[in-house]
Amino acid sequence: MLRSMYSGVSGMKNFQTKLDVIGNNISNVNTVGYKKSTINFQDLLSQNMSSSGANPMQVGLGSVTSSINVNHNAGSLMSTGVGTDLAIMGDGFFVVQDPEATGTAGRYLTRAGNFTVTAAGDLVTAQGYKVLDNAGNAINIDAKAYESFSINRLGEVIGKAANGNETTISSLGVSKPENPSGLRKFGGSLYEMTEIASAGGLVLQTATAAKTEIGSGMLEMSNVDLTEEFTEMIIAQRGFQANSKTITTSDEILQEIMNLKR
Repeated sequence: MLRSMYSGVSGMKNFQTKLDVIGNNISNVNTVGYKKSTINFQDLLSQNMSSSGANPMQVGLGSVTSSINVNHNAGSLMSTGVGTDLAIMGDGFFVVQDPEATGTAGRYLTRAGNFTVTAAGDLVTAQGYKVLDNAGNAINIDAKAYESFSINRLGEVIGKAANGNETTISSLGVSKPENPSGLRKFGGSLYEMTEIASAGGLVLQTATAAKTEIGSGMLEMSNVDLTEEFTEMIIAQRGFQANSKTITTSDEILQEIMNLKR
């Protein structure tokens, strides 16, 4: 069987995967805190035709997907005017926890700061996950003790009593893994910590310690660039078509070989 046919098949599979990645990026172009993915290829093993001479003669056997990476560059900020909408202006992630989990279990990282306050006063995500402070505790604003609250650029939650007195309730917890690309996507704009992302595990600290700032009344949008995605889509489409043509041509050659008997 012709090697070119198998090379074409591997190329079609890879470009199909590339289209899958592009399609997911485009579908999340307006997702708060979404980080786009990119795909890279590498060649498969080559078959030696001859090892004599200065340069060995080798024929490649196609390509394979080498990695699918997440681009953690910051997205653009959108002003909302809602006090519980937060954005990290720099590196780092908010830390949230599954309300059903205990201890340090069920903790996740996110850049999506579209938070709300429950009737019990807990600051939570859209999925109901509790937002943690720098000590690992759920942030709670007691409605009986405070008439209103605000969050400053240092990530401090400031409660304002009916008499006008202000008190620092807690500070938002920020995690800053050494290698964000090593985080595992969990869904819902959440990430799981891995040893590849941070050897020391999930570490909570204040925004000041993480050398970043918190923007209140704004959200970080997706970092997907539609112009770039559509360009990559055209490249993937043409690559798929070219590999398809390789298979078609190989099939025609095999047909000619079969016709030699006639």
